[in-house]
Amino acid sequence: MTINVFIVEDDPQLAENLAELINGTDGFACVGTCPSGEQLLEALPRRAPDVVLMDINLQGMSGVECVRRLKQEVPDVNVVMLTVYDDSERIFQALQMGASGYLLKRSTPEEILRAIEEVHRGGAPMSSYIARKVVQSFMRPMPSGQSTESLTSRETDVLGYVARGYANKEIAEALGLTTETVRGYLKTIYRKLQVRSRTEAAMKFHEKRDGDDPDSNR
Repeated sequence: MTINVFIVEDDPQLAENLAELINGTDGFACVGTCPSGEQLLEALPRRAPDVVLMDINLQGMSGVECVRRLKQEVPDVNVVMLTVYDDSERIFQALQMGASGYLLKRSTPEEILRAIEEVHRGGAPMSSYIARKVVQSFMRPMPSGQSTESLTSRETDVLGYVARGYANKEIAEALGLTTETVRGYLKTIYRKLQVRSRTEAAMKFHEKRDGDDPDSNR
């Protein structure tokens, strides 16, 4: 199985180096590069890549804002932020917008490939300090209007599979749906729960389940 990667990086040399690394490694393919968030949103192919590597300090639209808009359009795409240094506040903002992790630009080729594989499997490559901030943000009380009670039965089914780590294709097969239909359900689920990532949506599901009767199936 090939992991399709799109690169958003305004340093031409770095973008070229990343593309060569990805295309030169079995199981990976670079499906495109561009230097700005505006161009990404305009040129993103209909079949979204599996993983987007995005510079956090883009000219024009910031990487943080681009993540927010990208996740609205393609909720299931995995975004890994690229940063020169461990800018915890900006990285945390990107994660809140829906990014799945981040990489320092000085990372070795092996670390870059491993992070892409990790996020494609549903992981979240990040430092322990950033991970703690993410967990703490989930511990805040849920505002009204974000309850899973607002989901339909089918949306709850889809969310349940997301919480168990299923990919969209696997959810589609399990529920007898098309992958595009699953993506549509995810957009609605994200909007209703006011979340921007699979991780946040899964957290809402587990919060609901933990509050239910222990003998309940949901």
